[in-house]
Amino acid sequence: MATRTDAPTRREQILKEAARLFAERGFHGVGVDEIGAAVGISGPGLYRHFAGKDAMLAELLVGISGQLLTGAKRRLAEADGVPAEAVLDSLIEGHIDFALDDRPLITLHDRELDRLRDSDRKLVRQLQRQYVELWVEVVRKVYPELTEPTARSAVHSVFGLLNSTPHLGRPGVLPGRGVTAELLHRMARGAFGAASPAAG
Repeated sequence: MATRTDAPTRREQILKEAARLFAERGFHGVGVDEIGAAVGISGPGLYRHFAGKDAMLAELLVGISGQLLTGAKRRLAEADGVPAEAVLDSLIEGHIDFALDDRPLITLHDRELDRLRDSDRKLVRQLQRQYVELWVEVVRKVYPELTEPTARSAVHSVFGLLNSTPHLGRPGVLPGRGVTAELLHRMARGAFGAASPAAG
């Protein structure tokens, strides 16, 4: 994830390149040899780390869902006693980090989730539901006039907004990361505010 400062392990390098290649060319458009070449090892050498491409895909999609949930829980724990608006801002910042730094995983989730085994796909959905409900609780503290279903719909809508980053164009075409992050943050808060009946 973007918050790491230590050098990635070989396993993490493999996953990062697999995510990039799968997002660019599709799961079936990439061979094990190509993933190996991207990290400087032979294709068969990958089998010391993963059973195959299916295992890589599962670890990528289950892994990012778990990391988002864990990160959000950590932000909530660190924000004990902090005003709800600041907590919501912290959650938005965390998701923006993911949306800007892990774009291939967003594309991968949209295209390839159905390729996972049923058990892995159910786990992804379970982790995602927990992540959503955590957000709903915070959003309703900031906007108590929102009903639970409306808050949940607003959270999903904001995720759709933030997760649009793969469609924003090549990195060189965009404004700087900080400017883009600030824009996304303002838009997310604006969307939540617009969902409130008080906004009308």
